Amino acid sequence: MGPHALSQVLRQVDFSCDDENLIVGLDSADDAIAYQINPEQIMIQSLDFFTPIVDDPYLFGQIAAANALSDIYAMGGQPLTAMNVVGFPSCLEGEILSEILQGGADKVAEAGAIIAGGHTVEDDEPKYGLSVTGQTKPGQLLTNDNAQAGDKLILTKPLGMGIVSTAIKGDMADEEVAERVISAMARLNNQAVKVMHDYGVNACTDITGFGLLGHAWEMAEGSNQKIEISAAEVPVFGGVIDYAEMGLVPGGAYNNQQYLEQHVEFGPEVADSMIDILFDPQTSGGLLISVPQEQVSDLLIELYGLGVDDAAVVGEVVAGEPQIKVT
Repeated sequence: MGPHALSQVLRQVDFSCDDENLIVGLDSADDAIAYQINPEQIMIQSLDFFTPIVDDPYLFGQIAAANALSDIYAMGGQPLTAMNVVGFPSCLEGEILSEILQGGADKVAEAGAIIAGGHTVEDDEPKYGLSVTGQTKPGQLLTNDNAQAGDKLILTKPLGMGIVSTAIKGDMADEEVAERVISAMARLNNQAVKVMHDYGVNACTDITGFGLLGHAWEMAEGSNQKIEISAAEVPVFGGVIDYAEMGLVPGGAYNNQQYLEQHVEFGPEVADSMIDILFDPQTSGGLLISVPQEQVSDLLIELYGLGVDDAAVVGEVVAGEPQIKVT
Protein backbone atom coordinates (compact mmCIF):
# COMPACT_ATOMS: atom_id res chain seq x y z
CA MET A 1 0.00 0.00 0.00
CA GLY A 2 1.47 3.34 -1.10
CA PRO A 3 1.54 6.57 0.91
CA HIS A 4 -1.46 8.06 -0.90
CA ALA A 5 -3.58 4.98 -0.16
CA LEU A 6 -2.45 5.08 3.46
CA SER A 7 -3.51 8.71 3.75
CA GLN A 8 -6.97 7.72 2.52
CA VAL A 9 -7.17 5.03 5.20
CA LEU A 10 -6.20 7.53 7.89
CA ARG A 11 -9.05 9.79 6.86
CA GLN A 12 -11.49 6.98 7.63
CA VAL A 13 -10.43 6.81 11.27
CA ASP A 14 -12.01 9.08 13.88
CA PHE A 15 -9.13 10.92 15.54
CA SER A 16 -11.39 13.75 16.68
CA CYS A 17 -10.01 15.90 19.48
CA ASP A 18 -11.59 18.87 21.20
CA ASP A 19 -8.48 20.09 23.00
CA GLU A 20 -8.25 23.79 22.23
CA ASN A 21 -4.49 23.73 22.80
CA LEU A 22 -3.95 21.48 19.77
CA ILE A 23 -3.19 24.12 17.16
CA VAL A 24 -2.17 21.79 14.31
CA GLY A 25 -3.27 18.15 14.21
CA LEU A 26 -4.58 15.52 11.84
CA ASP A 27 -7.06 17.89 10.24
CA SER A 28 -4.09 19.51 8.53
CA ALA A 29 -1.56 18.32 5.93
CA ASP A 30 1.29 19.91 7.86
CA ASP A 31 4.59 18.23 8.64
CA ALA A 32 4.11 17.93 12.40
CA ILE A 33 1.66 18.66 15.20
CA ALA A 34 1.68 21.83 17.25
CA TYR A 35 0.41 22.05 20.82
CA GLN A 36 0.31 25.20 22.92
CA ILE A 37 1.86 24.42 26.31
CA ASN A 38 1.54 27.91 27.78
CA PRO A 39 1.05 31.48 26.50
CA GLU A 40 4.73 31.76 25.52
CA GLN A 41 5.54 28.29 24.21
CA ILE A 42 4.28 25.99 21.45
CA MET A 43 5.49 22.40 21.30
CA ILE A 44 6.05 20.84 17.86
CA GLN A 45 6.28 17.06 17.45
CA SER A 46 6.98 14.81 14.49
CA LEU A 47 8.15 11.30 13.62
CA ASP A 48 9.75 9.98 10.45
CA PHE A 49 11.78 6.91 9.48
CA PHE A 50 12.60 4.88 6.36
CA THR A 51 14.80 2.19 4.85
CA PRO A 52 18.38 2.91 3.68
CA ILE A 53 18.80 4.93 0.50
CA VAL A 54 22.62 4.83 0.58
CA ASP A 55 25.01 1.98 1.39
CA ASP A 56 27.07 3.84 3.99
CA PRO A 57 25.41 3.29 7.42
CA TYR A 58 26.74 6.52 8.92
CA LEU A 59 25.49 8.61 6.00
CA PHE A 60 22.14 6.83 6.14
CA GLY A 61 21.84 7.80 9.80
CA GLN A 62 22.64 11.42 9.00
CA ILE A 63 20.15 11.61 6.14
CA ALA A 64 17.34 9.97 8.11
CA ALA A 65 17.93 12.30 11.04
CA ALA A 66 18.08 15.43 8.86
CA ASN A 67 14.84 14.35 7.22
CA ALA A 68 13.05 13.95 10.56
CA LEU A 69 14.41 17.21 11.98
CA SER A 70 13.22 19.06 8.89
CA ASP A 71 9.58 18.72 9.96
CA ILE A 72 10.32 20.94 12.96
CA TYR A 73 12.13 23.54 10.86
CA ALA A 74 9.29 23.60 8.31
CA MET A 75 6.97 24.83 11.07
CA GLY A 76 9.37 27.53 12.20
CA GLY A 77 10.64 25.67 15.26
CA GLN A 78 13.85 24.62 16.95
CA PRO A 79 14.39 20.91 17.76
CA LEU A 80 14.96 20.15 21.43
CA THR A 81 14.95 16.37 21.91
CA ALA A 82 14.83 13.30 19.70
CA MET A 83 14.26 9.59 20.19
CA ASN A 84 15.63 6.90 17.89
CA VAL A 85 13.15 4.72 15.98
CA VAL A 86 14.92 1.56 14.77
CA GLY A 87 14.08 -1.66 12.95
CA PHE A 88 17.09 -3.92 12.48
CA PRO A 89 17.66 -7.49 11.18
CA SER A 90 19.36 -9.97 13.52
CA CYS A 91 21.49 -11.22 10.61
CA LEU A 92 23.43 -7.93 10.30
CA GLU A 93 26.43 -6.97 12.38
CA GLY A 94 25.85 -4.70 15.34
CA GLU A 95 28.58 -2.38 14.08
CA ILE A 96 26.29 -1.36 11.21
CA LEU A 97 23.59 -0.30 13.66
CA SER A 98 26.16 1.59 15.73
CA GLU A 99 27.22 3.58 12.68
CA ILE A 100 23.62 4.38 11.76
CA LEU A 101 22.91 5.62 15.27
CA GLN A 102 26.13 7.62 15.39
CA GLY A 103 25.23 9.35 12.15
CA GLY A 104 21.85 10.28 13.58
CA ALA A 105 23.34 11.39 16.90
CA ASP A 106 25.88 13.64 15.20
CA LYS A 107 23.20 15.28 13.08
CA VAL A 108 20.94 15.85 16.09
CA ALA A 109 23.88 17.42 17.94
CA GLU A 110 24.51 19.69 14.92
CA ALA A 111 20.88 20.79 15.23
CA GLY A 112 21.49 21.80 18.86
CA ALA A 113 19.19 19.06 20.18
CA ILE A 114 19.81 15.85 22.15
CA ILE A 115 19.06 12.15 21.70
CA ALA A 116 17.06 11.20 24.79
CA GLY A 117 16.16 7.54 24.15
CA GLY A 118 14.37 5.46 21.59
CA HIS A 119 13.02 2.05 20.70
CA THR A 120 14.41 -0.82 18.63
CA VAL A 121 12.63 -3.84 17.16
CA GLU A 122 13.86 -6.74 15.08
CA ASP A 123 12.83 -6.32 11.46
CA ASP A 124 13.47 -7.92 8.07
CA GLU A 125 15.30 -4.82 6.79
CA PRO A 126 16.96 -1.85 8.45
CA LYS A 127 14.79 1.15 9.22
CA TYR A 128 15.85 4.29 11.03
CA GLY A 129 14.46 7.67 11.92
CA LEU A 130 13.55 9.94 14.79
CA SER A 131 10.67 11.11 16.89
CA VAL A 132 11.46 14.79 17.40
CA THR A 133 10.14 17.38 19.83
CA GLY A 134 10.75 21.05 19.19
CA GLN A 135 9.37 24.41 20.19
CA THR A 136 8.49 27.83 18.87
CA LYS A 137 6.66 30.92 20.08
CA PRO A 138 3.15 32.14 19.29
CA GLY A 139 3.37 34.32 16.22
CA GLN A 140 6.32 32.33 14.87
CA LEU A 141 4.56 29.03 14.13
CA LEU A 142 4.47 28.37 10.40
CA THR A 143 1.98 26.12 8.62
CA ASN A 144 1.46 25.13 5.00
CA ASP A 145 -2.07 26.55 4.75
CA ASN A 146 -1.59 30.32 4.93
CA ALA A 147 -0.02 31.21 1.57
CA GLN A 148 -1.37 34.55 0.35
CA ALA A 149 -2.11 35.75 -3.17
CA GLY A 150 0.88 37.75 -4.36
CA ASP A 151 3.42 35.69 -2.41
CA LYS A 152 6.50 34.36 -4.15
CA LEU A 153 7.65 30.78 -3.56
CA ILE A 154 11.27 30.06 -2.65
CA LEU A 155 12.72 26.53 -2.84
CA THR A 156 15.92 25.99 -0.83
CA LYS A 157 17.34 22.74 -2.28
CA PRO A 158 17.48 21.39 -5.84
CA LEU A 159 15.22 18.56 -7.00
CA GLY A 160 16.17 15.11 -8.23
CA MET A 161 17.04 13.24 -5.05
CA GLY A 162 14.77 10.28 -5.81
CA ILE A 163 16.03 10.00 -9.37
CA VAL A 164 19.68 10.11 -8.30
CA SER A 165 19.00 7.56 -5.56
CA THR A 166 17.56 5.28 -8.24
CA ALA A 167 20.66 5.80 -10.37
CA ILE A 168 22.87 5.02 -7.35
CA LYS A 169 21.02 1.75 -6.72
CA GLY A 170 21.51 0.83 -10.35
CA ASP A 171 25.24 1.68 -10.27
CA MET A 172 24.60 4.29 -12.95
CA ALA A 173 25.16 7.49 -10.99
CA ASP A 174 28.14 9.73 -11.62
CA GLU A 175 30.23 9.83 -8.43
CA GLU A 176 30.35 13.62 -8.27
CA VAL A 177 26.58 13.91 -8.74
CA ALA A 178 25.93 11.24 -6.12
CA GLU A 179 28.18 12.97 -3.59
CA ARG A 180 26.46 16.32 -4.08
CA VAL A 181 22.99 14.82 -3.67
CA ILE A 182 23.98 12.80 -0.60
CA SER A 183 25.52 15.92 0.94
CA ALA A 184 22.31 17.87 0.28
CA MET A 185 20.14 15.15 1.81
CA ALA A 186 22.27 15.19 4.96
CA ARG A 187 22.15 19.00 5.20
CA LEU A 188 19.84 20.48 7.83
CA ASN A 189 17.17 23.02 6.91
CA ASN A 190 18.04 25.00 10.03
CA GLN A 191 19.59 28.04 8.36
CA ALA A 192 16.36 29.28 6.79
CA VAL A 193 14.58 29.23 10.15
CA LYS A 194 17.09 31.74 11.50
CA VAL A 195 15.76 34.43 9.16
CA MET A 196 12.28 33.43 7.98
CA HIS A 197 10.58 35.09 10.94
CA ASP A 198 12.16 38.43 10.00
CA TYR A 199 10.52 38.57 6.57
CA GLY A 200 6.83 37.92 7.12
CA VAL A 201 6.79 34.39 5.73
CA ASN A 202 3.16 33.31 5.39
CA ALA A 203 3.52 29.56 4.85
CA CYS A 204 6.18 26.87 4.68
CA THR A 205 6.54 23.15 4.08
CA ASP A 206 9.42 20.80 3.42
CA ILE A 207 9.64 18.83 0.19
CA THR A 208 9.75 15.08 0.80
CA GLY A 209 7.91 12.02 -0.50
CA PHE A 210 5.10 13.79 -2.36
CA GLY A 211 7.59 15.75 -4.49
CA LEU A 212 7.52 19.47 -5.18
CA LEU A 213 4.11 19.37 -6.85
CA GLY A 214 2.55 17.21 -4.15
CA HIS A 215 3.61 19.51 -1.35
CA ALA A 216 2.77 22.59 -3.42
CA TRP A 217 -0.71 21.15 -3.92
CA GLU A 218 -1.12 20.69 -0.15
CA MET A 219 -0.18 24.36 0.24
CA ALA A 220 -2.58 25.46 -2.50
CA GLU A 221 -5.48 23.40 -1.19
CA GLY A 222 -4.93 24.35 2.45
CA SER A 223 -4.56 28.04 1.59
CA ASN A 224 -7.42 28.02 -0.93
CA GLN A 225 -5.16 29.61 -3.53
CA LYS A 226 -3.75 28.79 -6.95
CA ILE A 227 -0.02 28.18 -7.31
CA GLU A 228 1.97 28.74 -10.49
CA ILE A 229 5.38 27.09 -10.89
CA SER A 230 7.97 28.12 -13.49
CA ALA A 231 9.72 24.89 -14.46
CA ALA A 232 12.69 26.77 -15.91
CA GLU A 233 13.38 28.41 -12.53
CA VAL A 234 13.31 25.21 -10.46
CA PRO A 235 16.84 24.23 -9.33
CA VAL A 236 17.76 20.68 -10.36
CA PHE A 237 20.85 18.67 -9.48
CA GLY A 238 23.34 18.22 -12.33
CA GLY A 239 22.80 15.01 -14.26
CA VAL A 240 19.20 14.55 -13.14
CA ILE A 241 17.63 15.52 -16.46
CA ASP A 242 19.81 12.96 -18.24
CA TYR A 243 18.87 10.27 -15.71
CA ALA A 244 15.18 11.11 -16.10
CA GLU A 245 15.46 10.86 -19.88
CA MET A 246 17.09 7.42 -19.39
CA GLY A 247 14.04 6.29 -17.39
CA LEU A 248 15.77 6.20 -13.99
CA VAL A 249 12.64 7.47 -12.28
CA PRO A 250 11.38 5.90 -9.02
CA GLY A 251 7.91 4.42 -8.91
CA GLY A 252 6.93 6.98 -6.29
CA ALA A 253 7.11 9.73 -8.92
CA TYR A 254 4.49 7.98 -11.04
CA ASN A 255 2.33 7.38 -7.96
CA ASN A 256 2.53 11.09 -7.19
CA GLN A 257 1.61 11.96 -10.75
CA GLN A 258 -1.38 9.64 -10.77
CA TYR A 259 -2.61 11.02 -7.46
CA LEU A 260 -2.21 14.67 -8.49
CA GLU A 261 -3.06 14.63 -12.20
CA GLN A 262 -6.49 16.25 -11.73
CA HIS A 263 -4.95 19.12 -9.78
CA VAL A 264 -1.94 19.95 -11.99
CA GLU A 265 -1.91 21.60 -15.41
CA PHE A 266 1.27 21.63 -17.53
CA GLY A 267 2.07 24.05 -20.30
CA PRO A 268 3.11 22.53 -23.66
CA GLU A 269 6.68 23.80 -23.17
CA VAL A 270 7.33 21.62 -20.10
CA ALA A 271 9.41 18.57 -21.10
CA ASP A 272 8.42 15.08 -19.99
CA SER A 273 11.71 14.70 -18.14
CA MET A 274 10.99 17.86 -16.16
CA ILE A 275 7.52 16.60 -15.31
CA ASP A 276 9.12 13.47 -13.84
CA ILE A 277 11.48 15.64 -11.80
CA LEU A 278 8.67 17.80 -10.45
CA PHE A 279 6.85 14.67 -9.23
CA ASP A 280 10.06 13.01 -7.99
CA PRO A 281 9.84 12.02 -4.30
CA GLN A 282 12.56 13.76 -2.31
CA THR A 283 14.38 12.58 0.80
CA SER A 284 15.29 15.38 3.20
CA GLY A 285 14.49 17.93 0.52
CA GLY A 286 14.44 21.68 0.86
CA LEU A 287 11.85 24.06 2.22
CA LEU A 288 9.15 25.67 0.08
CA ILE A 289 8.64 29.15 1.53
CA SER A 290 5.71 31.43 0.70
CA VAL A 291 6.79 35.02 1.32
CA PRO A 292 5.37 38.44 0.35
CA GLN A 293 6.81 39.66 -2.94
CA GLU A 294 8.33 42.79 -1.40
CA GLN A 295 10.40 40.67 1.00
CA VAL A 296 11.76 38.13 -1.51
CA SER A 297 15.02 39.87 -2.44
CA ASP A 298 16.03 40.55 1.15
CA LEU A 299 15.19 37.01 2.26
CA LEU A 300 17.20 35.53 -0.61
CA ILE A 301 20.21 37.69 0.28
CA GLU A 302 19.99 36.45 3.88
CA LEU A 303 19.72 32.82 2.74
CA TYR A 304 22.73 33.16 0.45
CA GLY A 305 24.69 34.72 3.29
CA LEU A 306 23.89 31.68 5.45
CA GLY A 307 25.13 29.26 2.79
CA VAL A 308 21.75 28.31 1.32
CA ASP A 309 23.26 28.80 -2.12
CA ASP A 310 20.65 26.93 -4.17
CA ALA A 311 17.66 28.93 -2.93
CA ALA A 312 15.58 30.18 -5.86
CA VAL A 313 12.20 31.71 -6.61
CA VAL A 314 10.27 28.94 -8.37
CA GLY A 315 6.74 30.29 -8.53
CA GLU A 316 4.03 32.43 -7.04
CA VAL A 317 0.68 32.30 -5.32
CA VAL A 318 -2.26 33.79 -7.22
CA ALA A 319 -5.91 34.23 -6.36
CA GLY A 320 -8.10 31.46 -7.70
CA GLU A 321 -9.46 28.01 -7.10
CA PRO A 322 -6.83 25.63 -5.68
CA GLN A 323 -4.74 24.29 -8.56
CA ILE A 324 -1.12 23.94 -9.64
CA LYS A 325 -0.15 25.36 -13.02
CA VAL A 326 3.33 24.63 -14.38
CA THR A 327 4.73 26.64 -17.29
